[in-house]
Amino acid sequence: MAMTENTVPPGEAPEPFHEEVHDPRRRDFINVAAVSFAGVGALAIVLPLINQMNPSADVLAQSTTEVDLSKIEPGQAIKTSFRKQPLFVRNLTPKEIAEANAVPLSELRDPQTLAERTKPGKTNWLITLGVCTHLGCVPLGAGEGENKGPYGGYFCPCHGSAYDTAARIRKGPAPLNLHVPDYTFNTDTTVTVGAAA
Repeated sequence: MAMTENTVPPGEAPEPFHEEVHDPRRRDFINVAAVSFAGVGALAIVLPLINQMNPSADVLAQSTTEVDLSKIEPGQAIKTSFRKQPLFVRNLTPKEIAEANAVPLSELRDPQTLAERTKPGKTNWLITLGVCTHLGCVPLGAGEGENKGPYGGYFCPCHGSAYDTAARIRKGPAPLNLHVPDYTFNTDTTVTVGAAA
């Protein structure tokens, strides 16, 4: 009887069946590498597209506001605008400066001294954004005859936040003081808001 290739003679152990087994870890690595490569490629395309939407340096340079301080009397505050937001500029009296400096920092929700909120040698000039830090309303106190609130600074009629003469939150739901933007004095009577300090 002729033996075929697949038959095993009697008494001999059959040869083990060898099937090619693929390593699943190698396949997973290839999949992860392909997805990672695609992700890096997508970032390389998307980041320049997003970055081109940022304003250019010349646009940022033009987004400043120059304020003439010569007409603001001591104790007076004016309202102007900076980047489409209200801007309060206040000329503090020596009495208002003394009152602000007399407040213990432990009594303040957002502790800052008046010196931290003004420029050295110009502590009478307080420049803040006129946007309540609670929900973005415009506080009163920068116009003639406006309600300055119980602390003589600014008062937000929306929810009752009261700020002192240094525009620090003293009462009400606002969590932070009125924001002080970057600004520089060009002369004793002019200031540029939006310029790096």
